[in-house]
Amino acid sequence: MTGIDGARERRVRTGGVDLCVAELGDPAAPTVVLVHGYPDSKEVWSEVATRLAGRFHVVLYDVRGHGRSTAPKPLRGGFTLAKLTDDFLAVIDAVSPDRPVHLVGHDWGSVQSWEFVTVARTEGRVASFTSMSGPSLDHFGHWIDARVRRPTPRQAAQLIGQGAKSWYVYLLHTPALPELAWRGPLGKAWPRILRRAEGLSGGDYPTSSLPSDAAHGAWLYRDNVRARLRRPREDEFAHAPVQLITPLGDAFLSERLYDDLERWVPRLTRRTLPDRHWVPRTRPDQVSSWIEEFVVSVEDGREAPSRADRHAQRFGGQLVLVTGAGSGIGRATACAFAEAGARVVAVDLDTEAAARTAELSRLAGAADAWAETADVSDEQAMEKLAEKVHREYGVVDVLVNNAGIGLAGSFFTTTAEDWRRVLDVNLWGVIHGCRLFGARMAERAQGGHIVNVASAAAYQPSRALPAYSTSKAAVLMLSECLRAELASQRIGVTAICPGIVNTNITSTARFTGVDEEEQHRRRQRSARLYGLRNYPPEKVASAILEAVEHNRAVVPVTPEARTARVLSRLAPGILGRLARVEPRL
Repeated sequence: MTGIDGARERRVRTGGVDLCVAELGDPAAPTVVLVHGYPDSKEVWSEVATRLAGRFHVVLYDVRGHGRSTAPKPLRGGFTLAKLTDDFLAVIDAVSPDRPVHLVGHDWGSVQSWEFVTVARTEGRVASFTSMSGPSLDHFGHWIDARVRRPTPRQAAQLIGQGAKSWYVYLLHTPALPELAWRGPLGKAWPRILRRAEGLSGGDYPTSSLPSDAAHGAWLYRDNVRARLRRPREDEFAHAPVQLITPLGDAFLSERLYDDLERWVPRLTRRTLPDRHWVPRTRPDQVSSWIEEFVVSVEDGREAPSRADRHAQRFGGQLVLVTGAGSGIGRATACAFAEAGARVVAVDLDTEAAARTAELSRLAGAADAWAETADVSDEQAMEKLAEKVHREYGVVDVLVNNAGIGLAGSFFTTTAEDWRRVLDVNLWGVIHGCRLFGARMAERAQGGHIVNVASAAAYQPSRALPAYSTSKAAVLMLSECLRAELASQRIGVTAICPGIVNTNITSTARFTGVDEEEQHRRRQRSARLYGLRNYPPEKVASAILEAVEHNRAVVPVTPEARTARVLSRLAPGILGRLARVEPRL
């Protein structure tokens, strides 16, 4: 048995080495081969492998000289891409002799897999390739050459930036030093370094073979890097569909390395993750989901989407829950995530409105969409909703707490019941959402994002909005506190602060201290004013997607909201004087 629960082990002899091969799942299912990088062994894939094994025949193997595979003798010249390709063909001939396999590589597993998916002798044996954090050395060589030949300021900066990120490559070419470091202090410190730098939790990774794996693996660099970068192949064209998953926080590789990839890969699907290098360990749910979606699309003969839009690269397949999704900003946000290929849960107090938003989300391109009815101010109702969502749809990747109500009127005409109602929905609704869905994000330990829709009223006082402004100011402060608390768990928190946006909140807002006839008149008057301003909720939705993508803390939306935000910091006295003006409704 291997270090991966439930795996079956076999040995494959090739090129003077014995490879340790592990298998999970049904051998009759499509085969997915996971290739590890440096300084790893196959156990780096354990979390992903167990998630894929329910649907696929999953194969992992220790690259020569790593884990429980033997090392070539001598080491020099024993790790060339040609010999690694021989190993790959020997493995797939043993585990899937009659069907092409779906290839997945990370780090140096991806580097060598680019060779597998571009050389003529593997054509017809690879059905698809998913690449993570490991470029083709030939593509890299052409990328460098293009920037050396035309060193524009931008391209020169890219070259210098990647050169700085590649500091470790230079060290690995020094004789003896890497082996001494890995078999000594670096090997002992590596698990602690991974925990601090990458947020890895440990478990079965890294394994006890790390020092020898890393020492042997230095020859991957020495045998291949300089030769390929100096004389890159001209025929490095992929003969299978490729899915590229790019961690945006990778400390070793710039995302700019892949700018010209369409030149070499006719069928390319792009994905991005807001994470660091070791995404098979830090984001196994998302990585597994994208692999499964890609493999199934290839198996079914469907053209995988190119994901040229960056929002689609970032949010495709992710689970997004939006409260107050029945209209306005909530509906626009649900549809915007749907257009990016997310799975959407539309939550609203109005069952029919939620169902309509789910329908519109599916039409907009959602991978799937569901409607749920809940009163966000009701703790028990929200607990039931959270339990159902987690049981039937999974852990939410992006939570948008949008549900809210309007309340206007002076402090002394605002009753205790008015205060309770606006705080129950606008503040406690956000608290319930953050507590119930955010806790599952934290437990999963794979990151996520929480968006709380506050308002420009959070920092712009008004004599006419004491209760509403108080509720939104509390949401803003809650968001900033949560952002500080959850940052170490890679969960972002954003407060969105719209100004005057043309939604139906004015038609449902309550005005205190007036009779029903006057209340109706004020609602109509407010609706007309918001209509004349005509700032569409779709712009707020776009700002929400941008905020999640770039992990922004506080995002004022509309010019007046941005102006008020600046004044609240630089000239609060001006806002104080404006707050005394009584709006004429």
